[in-house]
Amino acid sequence: MNEESEQEITPNVLKKSEFGNEFVWGVSSSALQTEGASSIDGKGASIWDEFSKRKGKIYQNDSPENACNFYANYKEDIQLVKELGIPNFRFSFSWSRIIPEGKGNLNQAGLDFYHRVIDYCIELGIEPWVTLYHWDLPLALEEKGGWTNREILNWFKEYVELCVRSFKSKVKYWMVLNEPMVFTGAGYFLGVHAPGKRGLSNFLSSMHNAVLCQAIGLKTIKNIQPEAQVGTTFSCSFITPNSNSAKDKHAAAKIDALLNRTFLEPSLGLGYPLKALPFLKKVQKFILEGDDELMKAEFDFIGIQNYTREVVTHTYLIPYLNAKIIPADKRKVYHTLMDWEVYPEAIYEMVKKFGAYSQIKKIIITENGASFPDEITNNSVHDKDRTLFLKSYLEQVQKAIREESKLSGYFVWSLTDNFEWAEGYRQRFGLVYIDFKTQKRLIKDSGHWYKKFLSNTE
Repeated sequence: MNEESEQEITPNVLKKSEFGNEFVWGVSSSALQTEGASSIDGKGASIWDEFSKRKGKIYQNDSPENACNFYANYKEDIQLVKELGIPNFRFSFSWSRIIPEGKGNLNQAGLDFYHRVIDYCIELGIEPWVTLYHWDLPLALEEKGGWTNREILNWFKEYVELCVRSFKSKVKYWMVLNEPMVFTGAGYFLGVHAPGKRGLSNFLSSMHNAVLCQAIGLKTIKNIQPEAQVGTTFSCSFITPNSNSAKDKHAAAKIDALLNRTFLEPSLGLGYPLKALPFLKKVQKFILEGDDELMKAEFDFIGIQNYTREVVTHTYLIPYLNAKIIPADKRKVYHTLMDWEVYPEAIYEMVKKFGAYSQIKKIIITENGASFPDEITNNSVHDKDRTLFLKSYLEQVQKAIREESKLSGYFVWSLTDNFEWAEGYRQRFGLVYIDFKTQKRLIKDSGHWYKKFLSNTE
């Protein structure tokens, strides 16, 4: 970070008390990115296990085979959550660890593992928040078409029913899907994430099936556990045009509709944003009678996951959208190692945007964080940039709370460094540093800062 950038985003003094006594504080993780043990104790293969074996798909051909070995180290990591004074821990279940073939016979060892994780959280006074699907589809289901096959509505319902019946006495907070725009767009349209499919038809079919599963997941949970608090999570980016030209503004509106509205609005009963995105009309061939009603879902809360803003310009070179996102490094703005602009106001803008929907009852920021090139120096990780990132974004969260009563929680991404999908292990988002060769954990300065912030009750 240069001095000018640091000065620009230096926040005011933050006080936890100003967020209110009912505000929920937490930290997030996911199964595929942390658990490892990819073929141990009966676990089936996921699409990411297979995708990572394809040469050149993952940075330096990294693999999630071992990851953080949370499967063996879960007690140590949950103890770190406790040591940091974090009261809520968001993690996901691995579908293929619980049902190896995606449907049919369950794997009792997988269920037992999650019972141990949840029991240990509860023993330490930590509230478990479970995400049911965080991108790791069982490979056996992908071989049947995965998210492009409408049968996934039945497969997913079976999986959700099993999970909720197994853990309803222990888990109060459920999230159905994690960032459906990402796992369908990157996985079934661009092909840069598992399962590596490409094309508009693959995207539209997977998109529609994911929208339906969002609602089916909610209704399935509520039928079994009416008192549960159920949400789902959406990736979102604050979108601005590169200029005031009509073409750039129109391009920005299309990217905003694609990234921020496509999966949200159908669940609210508003349908797909067809006016803003005419190419979405091609989804009609995948819509059956009754789907408009089936898509609706009255969630108890919406999780939003924001890291940055995107600046958009018009171009005739991009089909369907005629719009292009200009990378942060090309704009010569301060950015993280992921090339995401550090723009704290983005999280404020997204809270306001989602809060404007009357159908949304409650908003929780279920992911926010940053990747920087961390190094150990004298048995410490002095990640000043990440600490400053968290402070500056939380200042904007605080501003949003003053104006938006629906905002009720904030989770840092992530607890530990982990397997960051196609980026492999080079991107470090954790409050805790992991040496992936030795599996040694070390709390970073940002983790110590978060602990101090959470302990401040003044």
